[in-house]
Amino acid sequence: MIFTKNPEAGKVKTRLARDLGNNKALEIYKFLLKHSHEITAPLKLEKQVFYSSFLAENDIWETGGFEKKLQIDGDLGDKMQAAFTDAFAQGYQEVIIIGSDLYDISSADISAAFSELQDHDYVIGPAKDGGYYLLGMKAMNKKLFHGKNWSTSSVFEDSLKDMQDAKIKVLPEKNDIDMLDDIKDHPAFQNFIK
Repeated sequence: MIFTKNPEAGKVKTRLARDLGNNKALEIYKFLLKHSHEITAPLKLEKQVFYSSFLAENDIWETGGFEKKLQIDGDLGDKMQAAFTDAFAQGYQEVIIIGSDLYDISSADISAAFSELQDHDYVIGPAKDGGYYLLGMKAMNKKLFHGKNWSTSSVFEDSLKDMQDAKIKVLPEKNDIDMLDDIKDHPAFQNFIK
């Protein structure tokens, strides 16, 4: 499952927009969406892309075998819980969710996460800002989606507490793209910040 925001100026990468403006932030987000598509399209998996506002037509997700869905209303926890609940109700036994604001993730990272789920109850990829960039599980755990201050530095640690007494695989830490500091020295983003 890939969570995305509909690419609209002023509604994506708002913290980045404070430094670069809404149009540059939108360009960067579209670049990140393209990357997310490129790394997930080749995977021989059932893939669902969840839009934030409306189901778009004739966009990059038309190719690569993606089923398009809409996120429910609510906070991030509500949205993710609904997506996981729906996936398990459809009969999936291993479910992974990623966002669309990470450049340093590859197809191999996602394949490795699915491999780890075979021997673990959960797989989670910590982000440098204290959140996580990937979450996978084999059975529903609603605690993971409640009692969190989303987009804060405590999300990853609080999530680990909700997985107590389970077999957990923690993946290598990666940096998601939220602020200018996240990209200012990254070669892939230099064209956007000149």
